[in-house]
Amino acid sequence: MTLNLHNSPFSEAQTKLINELYPTLTDYQKVWLNGYLSAIQTIGDSSQPLEVTVTEQGQTVAVLEAVKQEATILYGSQTGNAQSVASKLKTALESQGVEVALSAMSDFKTNNLKKQKNIFVITSTHGEGDPPDNAISFHNFLYGKRAPKLEDVSFSVLSLGDSSYEFFCKTGIDFDEQLEKLGGKRLVPRIDCDLDYDDLASEWIGSIVEALAQNTPNKQLEVQKKPVAVSVCEESIYNKNNPFYAEVLESINLNGRGSNKHTQHLELSLEGSGLTYEPGDSVGILPENDANLVTALLLSLGFEGSEIVSVKNQSITLSEALTSHLEITVLSKPLIQKLAAFSTNEELKNLLEDDVNLKEYIYGRDLLDVVQTYGPFNWTAQQFVDQLRKNPVRLYSIASSQKANEEEVHLTIGKVFYEVDERERLGVISGQVTERIEIGDKVPVYIHKNPNFRLPEDTTTPIIMIGAGTGIAPYRSFLEERAEEGIESNAWLFFGDQHFVTDFLYQTELQRWLKDGTLTKLSVAFSRDTEQKVYVQHRLLENAAEVYRWINEGAVIYVCGDEKHMAQDVDQTLRKIVAEQGGKTNAEASLFFNELKSQKRYQRDVY
Repeated sequence: MTLNLHNSPFSEAQTKLINELYPTLTDYQKVWLNGYLSAIQTIGDSSQPLEVTVTEQGQTVAVLEAVKQEATILYGSQTGNAQSVASKLKTALESQGVEVALSAMSDFKTNNLKKQKNIFVITSTHGEGDPPDNAISFHNFLYGKRAPKLEDVSFSVLSLGDSSYEFFCKTGIDFDEQLEKLGGKRLVPRIDCDLDYDDLASEWIGSIVEALAQNTPNKQLEVQKKPVAVSVCEESIYNKNNPFYAEVLESINLNGRGSNKHTQHLELSLEGSGLTYEPGDSVGILPENDANLVTALLLSLGFEGSEIVSVKNQSITLSEALTSHLEITVLSKPLIQKLAAFSTNEELKNLLEDDVNLKEYIYGRDLLDVVQTYGPFNWTAQQFVDQLRKNPVRLYSIASSQKANEEEVHLTIGKVFYEVDERERLGVISGQVTERIEIGDKVPVYIHKNPNFRLPEDTTTPIIMIGAGTGIAPYRSFLEERAEEGIESNAWLFFGDQHFVTDFLYQTELQRWLKDGTLTKLSVAFSRDTEQKVYVQHRLLENAAEVYRWINEGAVIYVCGDEKHMAQDVDQTLRKIVAEQGGKTNAEASLFFNELKSQKRYQRDVY
């Protein structure tokens, strides 16, 4: 559009200047100028200094005075999810002019807690309702005698969890309740997120931004306002909402003939994806349910599968929804409660009243069991799918170094298979990988960053790696990286499995790394080769004096594998070694390990 004397109120000289300037402006400059002119019109001849900015969300803001809101974001994160959300909140708040301090709970100086004005907590829940490793010390502090009164503190909590666990989001609930008991004022209600947390986390972040803006006197006048859109998804073009379809280059069963286990080594092509990763990161695989299980479920429900249902505002067939979108292999008490509302079978309601029997029934069973045992159910196809949650992405520790495999990523996946009620059960992804995926097929994946499981920045730092079974995966990544970089500082691997002959995963590579100095020591434990079962914690005890010496020399300790058994046993053993070898009490050993965690010298990738 061109201005002239007849369609504008400007003089000839002004019209000429505007027509010369306007075509040279970028879109951003046009938005900024619009906000600036609107601000002048709204504010008039205010004597306060005027500064106009446009936020990353496209919100034009006229700042009236230099009144700054401050916020402290504390995260408790095991695999990096909570830390990622915390970073997104920091970005959103800083775009609104808020001064933000971001910290892992383990790094936060607790004597500064009562000095804060706004505290935002993002935390996952680990295991049986426990805080993640880097939240333990802060959790203990809040519940201890030294916790201060927080009458002048505003707070809000975002909880990340898994509703299939009994203590869903318990750590976040703990923080929320305790901060209130200490006198804190809840700025925004706590939100509890299941595994599919993106939408709820974005909603919470938006609420925080809005609440802080409303609580900031005279800080800013929103002149041209557009909705604040916050995404907590990964910044890469490929993420769990837009996965990269990686071609399978290799798929090998690592276990020998006669093994009780099936561990698949999977090599995927990342060519053309632009995806990057570091040792310690994971690959997320989008799941697809077994077609045979879906068919059996549809038959038991009495549905055709062609019924059209809405899932996440998308209209698809019921069969597609059950195959590619919804979880049907895991039971939980909340799910059973939802299903019971549509059942006329009183036995299902009775089951819900007995927690012991309910827990026993849930373990190892799936949705098909409930439908076959406790039917009939009175519902439409849409009502049925509305009771189910999204099938969560499965994360697998990366077993390769990108420096050694530029356009590939390798995974080590243990097949989950067992029998209940004379029906064979398979893990969703592990069954898919070991039985249905072939070389040349494509798998939907993305990279999940885990900044809490990393090789030391100082390459001279010794490392102690402890794992069993598929817990070897990140250590293969570590060692490939060290070999590629020519790093020969002390590295000690403790590895355990069932049998030496059939279950010594990556044996040839480990022996090669021992020979060339990439790996300094290798201690193995094969539990089924002797009458008395020997595990990695026993090898640690056998080498207690040397392990303690390595720790004193600054070694970083890594633990990867099963949390309920191996990781807990290893943790107790390490504390015992430190107590006995260092002449410490149990309390002193506990403080010692808290310090190791704060220094990032005790890192765990457990599941």
